[in-house]
Order: sequence, then structure tokens, then C-alpha cells
Amino acid sequence: MPDTYTRLYIQLVFAVKGRRSLIHESWEDELYKYITGIVQKSGHKMLQINGMPDHIHIFIGYDPNQRIPDLVKDIKNYSNNFIKKRGFVSQKFNWQQGYGAFSYALAQKKDIIRYIENQKEHHGKKSFQEEYTNLLQTFEVDYKEAYLFDFLETNKE
Repeated sequence: MPDTYTRLYIQLVFAVKGRRSLIHESWEDELYKYITGIVQKSGHKMLQINGMPDHIHIFIGYDPNQRIPDLVKDIKNYSNNFIKKRGFVSQKFNWQQGYGAFSYALAQKKDIIRYIENQKEHHGKKSFQEEYTNLLQTFEVDYKEAYLFDFLETNKE
């Protein structure tokens, strides 16, 4: 009986609720390892994970046996509980609703890994809002400004 073969690369991007800078460099590696475990236990392959204090990028070899919304929900729920149980932040921590998911070809794999690996350097030149809207435009995703993440520049909380 024939088997099914796939090779799919997906970048996931999501932010801390209210775009608050709550992910601290003193514990971000623990968070990234924990999220890597969630991804890999779900049957996907972690290729690169990195971010900034207010958002995260996850690049995976995607297994289509799990829907992307279910994977993102698991990552957010389990990592949120992990952050709270470990007491990493003194204030309330939550991931913001919504996310971006972008697919790539095998030929782009190394560039995307390098791009995510160099997030801190990259954000010295470009804000998350610019980065995220550029991704949406590059992938020709129709979006409405009102439904994007609550960016710090427009956040009224």
C-alpha cells in the first residue's frame, strides 16, 4: 500500500497580549526549549525558534496530520501555563489572539532559519509592525489594520 509523503515548511508568528515586552532574555531559552518540545511531540520538526520580548517566530517542518490552528492553540496554551507555573513574570502573561502562518519552499529554508536566528539584530532596523505587515504584503494576504495585533504604537490599554 502506498504511503503519504510531504515536506512542508511553515513559519508561525504571534505576539504577547498587548504587545507587552514580557519575554525576558534570562528565561527565553527555557521557553524556546519548552515550545520545541510541544512542536516535536505533536509530530512536527523544529527548525528554528527565536523572537523578541514582545513576539515569537517559530519555523517548523510541518506534519499535516495536525491542523495549524490546533498546533498554535497548543503552543500558546501550554507555554502560557509553563510561564505562569515557573513564575517568570510578576504580572499577568498571555499570548495575544491571532497569529501569522506563512509557507516556504525548500530553497528558502536556510534563509528563513537565518532570518529567525537573527531576530534581535533584525529588529534593530525594523519594528515588529513593519516586519509583520511586510510578511502579509509579501504573501499577498488580505488584512485589515483594525484586526492586526495590538501594536505598541496604537495600543490604548
